[in-house]
Amino acid sequence: MKNDIESGQNNKKALISRARTVGWLLLLLGIMVFTKLIRVQYYDTFKGKTWAEYSVKNDLKLDTIPAMRGNIYSADNRLLATSLPYYFVGFDTKVADSAYFYNNIDQLSSLLAKNFGENTASGYRAKIMRYRVSKSKRYLRLKSKQISHLDREKIKLWPFFAKDKKGGGGKFETIYRRYKPFSPMADRTIGGIDPKSGRGYIGIEASFDKKLEGKSGIGWVEKVEGGVKIPVGDALNIQPEAGRDIYTTLDMNFQERAEMALRRKLMEMQADFGSVVVMEIATGEIKAMANLTKRGDQKYEEVFNYALAGSNDPGSTFKLATMMALLEETHMNPDQVMVNTGTGALRFRNHMIRDAHRGGFGNITAAQVLEKSSNIGIVLLMQKYFASKPDKYLQYLKQFHLTVPTGIPMKGEKPPLIRDRTSKHWSNYSLYFMAHGYEMQMTPLQTLALYNAVANDGYWVRPMIVKEIRNAEGVEDKMIPYVEEKPICSPETIRKVKKMLEGVVENGLAKHIKSDLYKIAGKTGTARKLINGVYTEGKNYTSFVGYFPADKPKYSCIVIIDNPKSSGADYTRYAGSVAAPVFKEVADRIYAYDASIQKPVKDSVPETSQDVKWAGRSSELNIISRELKLTPAPQETEYASASLFKKGKTKWKSQSIGSKDIPDLQGMAMRDALYILENKGFKVTFKGSGKVVEQSLPPGSNKDGIKTILLTLQ
Repeated sequence: MKNDIESGQNNKKALISRARTVGWLLLLLGIMVFTKLIRVQYYDTFKGKTWAEYSVKNDLKLDTIPAMRGNIYSADNRLLATSLPYYFVGFDTKVADSAYFYNNIDQLSSLLAKNFGENTASGYRAKIMRYRVSKSKRYLRLKSKQISHLDREKIKLWPFFAKDKKGGGGKFETIYRRYKPFSPMADRTIGGIDPKSGRGYIGIEASFDKKLEGKSGIGWVEKVEGGVKIPVGDALNIQPEAGRDIYTTLDMNFQERAEMALRRKLMEMQADFGSVVVMEIATGEIKAMANLTKRGDQKYEEVFNYALAGSNDPGSTFKLATMMALLEETHMNPDQVMVNTGTGALRFRNHMIRDAHRGGFGNITAAQVLEKSSNIGIVLLMQKYFASKPDKYLQYLKQFHLTVPTGIPMKGEKPPLIRDRTSKHWSNYSLYFMAHGYEMQMTPLQTLALYNAVANDGYWVRPMIVKEIRNAEGVEDKMIPYVEEKPICSPETIRKVKKMLEGVVENGLAKHIKSDLYKIAGKTGTARKLINGVYTEGKNYTSFVGYFPADKPKYSCIVIIDNPKSSGADYTRYAGSVAAPVFKEVADRIYAYDASIQKPVKDSVPETSQDVKWAGRSSELNIISRELKLTPAPQETEYASASLFKKGKTKWKSQSIGSKDIPDLQGMAMRDALYILENKGFKVTFKGSGKVVEQSLPPGSNKDGIKTILLTLQ
């Protein structure tokens, strides 16, 4: 005990000592900055006078000089946002001496008229002369709009702007404009800058504003007509420190696919808004975040981040959480427990509950309740197992991370609203409405996090959108993915719900998005919209959320489309017909792009072509043939393949590479194969060296539109 007390006292003394050291260092730094300002103001000179003396005669003051704002990059180092310098061109008419002024004023006036065109040469000269002789005016802007950096470099060669002896007077007022090369893609996610304050006010720009803005410098400025502040002198008292660069997790190839698919469906359905989020399962890295709002006829723009802040009743996608709670509580075998859903309509405690399928599903298993998205089935299961213990159900929702925000490091995330029994809005029906995703509010990102955890074998992962912050020297801060140490439920429950989610696509409501190339697991959700306190018929909030490839998940994705409109049958406005096809299109594109999740096509080379020894351009193969005294290659086609079937005899075959989507590349050198494929729009990856012996996509028609191919060289 004595040793513990002494150890605690020693730690306390050490902390006090460190605090004192830090305090003295901060005081010393403050004294140094103050001393620097005093020295600059009263001892450094400008035009033969101290700054203090010069400022008495001229309207000089110390002012902040804004720092260059940091850049924002995508995961593949593509520039998403940067600050470009622009300049107002000004002229202090009284700096140059008389001889220089009158010798060069005509040339300057002609250049201004020729390049700016806002006045004639004589008009420019007359205005400059008025300011030259004026007792109250001296500085004027020569162009009403800003110029680019390239134009500035040209103007620096003009009279009064070049560093001529006894000249001078030309000034450039620097301003920075934020430029987004991929705009309007991901506009709302990347964010924007307040033009008045220069601070980020939405998106990543706002969330990481302190890092991006840098530290302002301090320098002398002269305040002239119109309140314009002109930097005086070349040296700044305190140099500005450029902002840090932000490296995001966004992949602009994924972003483009997500926005294109979403926009197409929104326009088709004339929906009010929609969102797509694609996330990497193991890390939580958001690869795409698209949000589009209807802004007029056939026009959709990014004006609100629904993924982060657009909460709504999730509808049937929430049945996954209810089913997980049931499995955790009962350890049932969902393939053996039966539920009689009847003819599709059930009066339950004075409320009518209906299934979307006309005529109902009849007697089905608990697994089929999720696969077929039976509202009646999930309510009956809830009544059987949780009617007497609603708090236990609510505890499971908390265990699944559904009662708190995801904590993504981005401003604006709206907390979920999942009521408990202390809420004044809780009723005897709340538990059953919650079972199939009503009487609650959740964002798409919060729903996606649950499905992502299931795909990740039960381990919940926090979504992340920034992975590195860098300064000029290198990485300053690296964001590490956050993964919960304990799974949100038992491995047995995860195994069972994974099978059910695959069943939704294999046999259930989303079987029309089934793919022959890879497996999809997911769930549809169609919720009536709450308008003026009433769930309104025909106004739907549709969604599909899941992951792929289901047998080895790498990506999770959610699609939401609000208030789709259709003159057809009711089902054309449901999630299976609206949101699920968008998910499939996005997943197909990602599967085609990411070679790491593609299943290589084995034995893609026919047995009859195993005797191929080499292939390439006919003209080049003929040179080899002549040197080796072999049969010459055919000249009617640009490419040919060959095999040696007896001494000195060569069997040639013309290679028609233009008529097929995917050409036969066996025997070709990497140079030829790469040239052919890249001209056909393929992204090529390879392993080994030598000639092509196998290709991941077989020769022939490219029906699936895959544009990534793996070549094996030997």
